[in-house]
Amino acid sequence: MILAAKIALVVFSVILVAVILLQSGRSAGLGAITGGGNEGGASRRGKGTDPLLAKATSVMAVVFYVVTLLIAYLVAHQ
Repeated sequence: MILAAKIALVVFSVILVAVILLQSGRSAGLGAITGGGNEGGASRRGKGTDPLLAKATSVMAVVFYVVTLLIAYLVAHQ
């Protein structure tokens, strides 16, 4: 059970990092690293994805927290 929870924690943490990096922030997210900025039409993202990514970030953060607490509980009561 603990091994499954640890694997789930790693998976959720990778997904959480990916969702955070996909969001466009003040400096245009990952597009600013490559120098793309807002000039290229191919790299533009629809305005509808930002609220979805924000909600996904919140959900993944809660799931990450719950799985972390589950692992702590399982280790303490082993």
